[in-house]
Amino acid sequence: MSVTVRLATPDDYAPLGDLIADAYQALGEGGAPEGYVDALRDVEGRAACCPVFVAIDTDGALLGGATYVPDRTNPFCEHSVDDAASIRMMAVRPDARRRGVAAALTKACLLRAREEGRRWMILHSSAPMEDAKRLYLRLGFERDPLVDWSPAPGVQLAGFRYDLTTPLPA
Repeated sequence: MSVTVRLATPDDYAPLGDLIADAYQALGEGGAPEGYVDALRDVEGRAACCPVFVAIDTDGALLGGATYVPDRTNPFCEHSVDDAASIRMMAVRPDARRRGVAAALTKACLLRAREEGRRWMILHSSAPMEDAKRLYLRLGFERDPLVDWSPAPGVQLAGFRYDLTTPLPA
């Protein structure tokens, strides 16, 4: 599958919001805590503050998306690490999984962070996101309990950190 990653346009916002909300809800408990689904669907709101990337196939079909949070001063940031960008709200359409879509989105965010001169990339993953955790480790992220985060009672997110002074994944 050929995957192209680009910045989301207003035409992408609603379908991407639905795709991300559906993916998180499909995770069951720990995927989309109460009240979070509306935030997942609000791609337009995120895009006003952050670059939002989409992955599309050769026919222009939407395969997935991710939000790039440039630094800890951004309202979408979930960490307090200086000189760090982060990736949030990433999801891939079910029939496009295991085809390199999430890796392409992650690499686009890593490249953006490096171009902006960031030192670190931070992301969080919930318990049901085992495939995502394996991908992050394969791409060179390291598990970092110092950036674990709990956005709501009973919700614990595992933190991962990527050192942007190292080579980017191929």
